[in-house]
Amino acid sequence: MPDPNAASQLLLQHMQSASLVIDPIDDRILHANPACCALLGWPLDELLALRASRLWAHDLGALVTFTEEVQVRGNAWRDGLGLLHHDGERLEVEIEGSRLTRDGTTLLGLLIQQRRRLDALRGLAEAERYQRQGLLEWQGVERIFRQFERQNQLILGAAGEGIYGVNRNGETTFVNPAAERILGWRADDLIGHNIHDLIHHHHPDGSTYDGHTCPIYAAFNDGEVHQVADEVFWNKDGKPIPVDYTSTPLRDDGELVGAVVVFRDISERLETERRLRQALSEVQQLKQRLELENAYLQEEIRGEYAQHDLVGRSAAMQQVIRQIELVAPTGANVLITGESGTGKELIARAIHDNSGRSRRPLIRVNCAAVPRELFESEFFGHIRGAFTGALNDRVGRFELADGGTLFLDEVGEIPLELQSKLLRVLQEQQLERVGDNRTRQVDVRVIAATNRDLRQEVRAGRFREDLYFRLNVFPIESAPLRQRPEDIPPLAQHFLSRACRQLNRPEPSLRLADIQRLQAYSWPGNIRELENLIERAVIISPGTRLRLDLPNDSGNDAPSQPQVEQEMRIFTQGEQRRQMRENLIAALKACAGRISGKDGAARLLELKPTTLRSRLESFAIDPRDYRPHRSQPRRYETSQTPR
Repeated sequence: MPDPNAASQLLLQHMQSASLVIDPIDDRILHANPACCALLGWPLDELLALRASRLWAHDLGALVTFTEEVQVRGNAWRDGLGLLHHDGERLEVEIEGSRLTRDGTTLLGLLIQQRRRLDALRGLAEAERYQRQGLLEWQGVERIFRQFERQNQLILGAAGEGIYGVNRNGETTFVNPAAERILGWRADDLIGHNIHDLIHHHHPDGSTYDGHTCPIYAAFNDGEVHQVADEVFWNKDGKPIPVDYTSTPLRDDGELVGAVVVFRDISERLETERRLRQALSEVQQLKQRLELENAYLQEEIRGEYAQHDLVGRSAAMQQVIRQIELVAPTGANVLITGESGTGKELIARAIHDNSGRSRRPLIRVNCAAVPRELFESEFFGHIRGAFTGALNDRVGRFELADGGTLFLDEVGEIPLELQSKLLRVLQEQQLERVGDNRTRQVDVRVIAATNRDLRQEVRAGRFREDLYFRLNVFPIESAPLRQRPEDIPPLAQHFLSRACRQLNRPEPSLRLADIQRLQAYSWPGNIRELENLIERAVIISPGTRLRLDLPNDSGNDAPSQPQVEQEMRIFTQGEQRRQMRENLIAALKACAGRISGKDGAARLLELKPTTLRSRLESFAIDPRDYRPHRSQPRRYETSQTPR
């Protein structure tokens, strides 16, 4: 499709008649061809810079009359009009005028010929032919202008951005279809009206938008292009539309006459950015959570919490194992009671590891080690600036345990004023960080442990009864070691093997006499004390014989005095056989009827397994009589020193 603008310029350049196009309203010269410049003696740039009325300085009244005649009739002809030549002299001309229209504005097209006498040789016919030729030329120019205007309308209609124009009074001069679609207004509703009052009257926060501070108006006041990316236009229904826009000033003969505004609806972009920010925030939270979980795992590794068995053959331990098997698959809260060092955390870890939450972490909180003023932040987290020293957001232990298990050790140490908040989280599985109004949903199973009598604490008013019932859904009691001496041999052997492996020492034998000494002790520190004693024994034992440094039962830690050797006595053959038989039976009982292996009686007696079997046969002793009557229950992995 040919360029209409280029076509009109080509036509004007090659017309032999002098031609002008003027805007009678704004008194401007819009176009002049070379023939016109040659006739009037004006350079093109100087001619276009003149006011149109300046050319008719010698005959201005005739120009006004002629212009009115053209606007009424569509065309007119005049003879004897005077134009201003470049040298200042009056130039007598003949003028043919036609009415032109562009962008709704009426223009005046002129064909100019220097006045001369029409002699008889040219005659009247030549003059009429000349007039017809000029009229045809201007009709062609008018068609070009109409085509140019239609092309501009097509461009405005096809634009995806909203486009509208305003004059210096803020009144709308044109609106394209995209602007109508975005704003919900018809062009007829906007054109001729103050558009700021219709679509730009308030800020996004609802405060009034003063037109004196409007960047759109500023464009035709300061002549600068203004770009804004964070404002709203208001559609016809009164709803805000997030937009970015550019306001470009319009000049007429060097004077600012208005502005053109190009804008776009950025609602979809803002929603995409919001979702992106939300996704980045979630990624950051997950990253922080993984870092904290990793810190807990590193803490457990540094604490030497390797995977170990729950060891024990006593009826009390078998009862605990059965309870673990029952409660682990459920989501019920568990309260583990027992003296310090009886393995409460091992039980909690066994419950977690055999539950559906085992893929998520077991988060431990030692309630006795948390400062009173930091309990709430420790449990629920805080936001930056919530209190002095809160320099960053912090995730609490409940959020960290989301989807997993929270182990509250020494739960009786929780301050009474915080117990109500803890109860709310247990009931509703919702919490708020310190200083934050946002409610967060969590899914946490709670296992609590205590060495206190919580019933007595409730009666004394130091522990909430409703919280006690919420925690004590499934109670488990961890018996002290002195009540299950049959668990001492396997526990001692277990700790011995582990200590030798960690200290890179050869593993000494655990003799029957050692087992008897260990079983005779009351163990006020329970399993933890046994573990520490075995580790100390490995350190102080120089050879393959284990040296047990047992404290006395008087309450101090002084080593017991060496046993006084018994007075020498001579035994008969029958007494020797009876003692040997009793010794063999004691070893089988200590090892639950097992003969070989690390936990076998042969190792306790420092005999080969084949030798021990022969002796048992000679005494008619069946090791199966000393094995548990029920099948050995499953063994549970754990990763923590007993509590």
